[in-house]
Amino acid sequence: MPQQLKRLVLVFALIIGGFLAARHFLVPPTFGTLGHYRAAAIDSVASLPIHYAGAQACVECHDDVVAIKARSRHASVACEVCHGAAAKHADNPDSGLPPAPRERDRCPLCHGYTPSRPTGFPQIDPATHNPGDPCIDCHEPHQPVTPNVPEQCSACHGQIARTKAVSPHAPLACVRCHLVAGAFILASLERVFNVKEVQPTYRLALLTALSFLIVAPLPLLAHLGIRSASTRS
Repeated sequence: MPQQLKRLVLVFALIIGGFLAARHFLVPPTFGTLGHYRAAAIDSVASLPIHYAGAQACVECHDDVVAIKARSRHASVACEVCHGAAAKHADNPDSGLPPAPRERDRCPLCHGYTPSRPTGFPQIDPATHNPGDPCIDCHEPHQPVTPNVPEQCSACHGQIARTKAVSPHAPLACVRCHLVAGAFILASLERVFNVKEVQPTYRLALLTALSFLIVAPLPLLAHLGIRSASTRS
């Protein structure tokens, strides 16, 4: 066997031997027993102290608040997202009271403007939106309906408003182009802001808007068809 080949075999043997030795000492004994993870981790995690009680524990004493929250825009937000871990409070209601955040800097964690949030998600600029006032002065956290219907589209469409502000369309009002969207705005007032006064009219407005969208292009299509026919002739 050539000398070079012997050295190459020795190098590979050392690498493979080192890998097997490392695997023997570093891989946990229960790794692979139940899958591609350490099976003993289940018992380790189960032995950790429980800090969160879960929403069901809140229902037992705060059913009235839970009922209000279940009908609100915060229905999918767990109680402990805002109030913190409540397992100790659930075990002993007289001790370990969870915090009831009333500071202004808490709500912007979710509702402060950021481009990563979807269009239509209620967002504010904390520096200009009622600066210095606690959010709970106007908003009930368990049923966060706005006290007044927003006067500006940017209240919900912040990302679009910021894009528009640096575009040639900056001086134009949103309704200049989105006139048909008035029907959808009525639907939003009823669905999102709970303005029941518009409920009898918004369905009719939606049908009218959709009919307009279907009928409005017909003259243009007819014109294009006549033009293409005259061009062929």
